[in-house]
This record gives sequence, structure tokens and C-alpha cells, in this order.
Amino acid sequence: MKKAVLMIIGVIMISVMLPISARADMGPKPSVIIDFNGLDGEVYFATLLSQTKSTGPHSAGNTYQEYMGNYDAFLKFSEYEDVDGYYFLCFYQDCSETSQFSWTYYPPQEFKLLLYFPGTDTFIVSNEIYERYAFDSYFTAEIMGQGDDLSAYASITLLKSYRYTNEIISLVIRILLTIAIELAIALLFDLRGKSVFRFIALTNIATQIALNLALNIINFHMGMLAFIVFYILLEVVVFVIESILYVAYLQKEYSKRKLIVYALSANTASFALGLLLAIWIPGVF
Repeated sequence: MKKAVLMIIGVIMISVMLPISARADMGPKPSVIIDFNGLDGEVYFATLLSQTKSTGPHSAGNTYQEYMGNYDAFLKFSEYEDVDGYYFLCFYQDCSETSQFSWTYYPPQEFKLLLYFPGTDTFIVSNEIYERYAFDSYFTAEIMGQGDDLSAYASITLLKSYRYTNEIISLVIRILLTIAIELAIALLFDLRGKSVFRFIALTNIATQIALNLALNIINFHMGMLAFIVFYILLEVVVFVIESILYVAYLQKEYSKRKLIVYALSANTASFALGLLLAIWIPGVF
């Protein structure tokens, strides 16, 4: 039984480490996502003007490449001169159909939103300078002005619109999967019975809620690298807490050594699978 458990954990760890080493730059990156209201039926392009001349692979003054999209929009954005000296980094999107702008790979930290309407050859720029407020920063754009003529619009205001509902749903999914994994490992250790399963489930609900809330706060403010570092440290804390609780409550039925090894194996498995799913399904993990 011990050999089977160790084999399962080893396979999981290898599965996790291979994608991390082979796809080191393919993990989640900071993002800025902006939803537009009130521009249905309009044809428009969006970009973020940056305080700095480059961020990640995006730089001011880059030559046009076909993958960038509409060439005329590229020329217009390139010719635009911002009054505050902010730079066009050659990244833009046609938002006419989606009503959303997504910069998911190294967006600027401080930026202004600039829209271009080819139908009227008109620009609208945000009246304020904005900043990424979270690892994934969500905004809703409000176009301020009057009349049907786009040139009558005065400015754009961005409102923070972090998607708390999505984060709560993701949190619930992570907790349920963790409990399922740890109960499966319990069967491998021959830990059985309704009272045993109930205690393991309740313990995991408590520790996983605390762990995931802490990790969500860290991810919100500090990003994925800090998330991974604290993920490892906090999992060690969870292992210690769960070991103490299991020994205190279940030692009459099972040996102390068996319960500690179970806690270590279950947490290692859930930790490894959590990292693996964080790479392949970053929207949930």
C-alpha cells in the first residue's frame, strides 16, 4: 500500500515538474481586461498608452507585423501624440464585436485607454491615468458625452469591476476537488468509516477555506510568483495542522505514524495536482 501511494505521488510530481520546466513562460501573467458599455454597433479599436516605452515584448516604435491586425489602425495609433507623453506599444485590438479589450501578456502598470473610430477618424482618450490594481485587473469603460456624433464624446472613465463571483466559484471548485483527492488517499491508507470521513472532510473544509482565501488575497495583490511561493509555505502549515488534528481525534483507531504519513501524502497529492491544474486551467486554479 505504501509503495502504491508513493508511486502515485511520484507520478503526480513528475507530471507537474515537466510542464513547469518545459513551459516556464507559459504560466499566468498579469492582465488588464476592459468591458465597454454603450458602443454597440460601433466600429472601434482600443489600446493602452504606457508611461514606459516597453513592457515585456511590447515596445514603442516597433514596425508593423501582420499578426497585429488592422494596418490602418496601427498607423493611426502610431501617429497619435499624447499630451502627457504616454507611448503606444504597438498592441491594439478590434473591440467592435466583443465589446471587450484584453491585454493578457505584460500590460503596462500605468496607462491611459485610447479608442480609435475609423468611421469618423476620431480618437477618444481616458481623462485619467489608471493603474493595474490586481494581478488580473478588470475595468468597465464608461463613455462620457452626448449626441450621436462620436466626436461629441468628451472622455472615457474606467471603473474597477473585479469579478468576485468568478473567484468565489473557483474557490468552491478547488475546495471540493481537494476534499475528493484527500478522501481518495484516505481509502488507500485504509482509513474508513463515516465518522472518519466526516472528520477528514470537515478538517479539510476548514483548512482549505483558510488556505484558499489567503492565496486569493496574495494572488490579488502580489501575483502568481508570490502565489506559488506562499502556496508551498502555507501547504506546510496545513500539513502540520491537519496532522495534529488527525492524531488528536483518530489515534484511538489508527497509529500516530500512519496518520502523519497520510496527512503528508494527501497534502502532497492535492498540492501537486493543484499546481498542475493551475498551469492547465488558470481560469479556475
